[in-house]
Amino acid sequence: MRRLLVLVATLVWLLAGCAPATRVILLPDGPDAKPTAVVVSTDRGSQTIDKPYQSATVNAQGQVDSEQLRARDVRQRYPQLLAAQPPVSRSFTLYFKPGTSELADESAAQLATVLEQATVRDGGEVVITGHTDRVGTVESNDALSLRRAAAIRELVVKRGFDPTRVYAIGRGEREPVVPTADEVDEPKNRRAEVVVR
Repeated sequence: MRRLLVLVATLVWLLAGCAPATRVILLPDGPDAKPTAVVVSTDRGSQTIDKPYQSATVNAQGQVDSEQLRARDVRQRYPQLLAAQPPVSRSFTLYFKPGTSELADESAAQLATVLEQATVRDGGEVVITGHTDRVGTVESNDALSLRRAAAIRELVVKRGFDPTRVYAIGRGEREPVVPTADEVDEPKNRRAEVVVR
C-alpha cells in the first residue's frame, strides 16, 4: 500500500448547514511509499482514514464522518488544491567503496540525477542518511555513516542548494538492507539514502 499525503480543505459555507466545516482527504504518494493513516477527532467523535481518497468531514456540530471518494471526483472537485501541493518525494540510494565515503562507480554516475532533482524543487529539502555494513566497530561505523552522509550533503550544497535545507544523518550499521553477521562485508549495506522532498 502506498504512503499517503493529507489534503486538508477548510471549506467556505455555501449553504448554511449543508457543507462540512473541514474535510481531510488522503492522497496516494507514490509507489514506494509506506502506509499511513490520519485520525480526525473532535470532542464529538473520531474517524481513522487509511486508504487513498478516503475522506473525513467535520460538521458544524463537531461530528466526524468518513467516506470513500473516487480519485476522479477528488481531481474534479479540488483542482486548485491539488495543483498547489508539492511534488512527490524522490528517493535514491547511492553506494560506497568499502571503508570510505567515496562513491562506488555506478553511484558516482547516478549522482548527477540526484543533484538535479535536489535543485529543481523550489523550497524543498534533502535528507541524506548514511549507512555501513557490519565490518568494524559500532563506533567507527557510526562515524563512517555520518561522513558518507556529509560527503553527499557537501556535493548538494556545492550545487547551489540552500544548506539550511540539507540534512546529513548517520545510522551506522543499525539498518541493514541485507542482514548479516558481524564483520561481513555487504556492498548493499554501504549506502546513503537520499530523499528529495
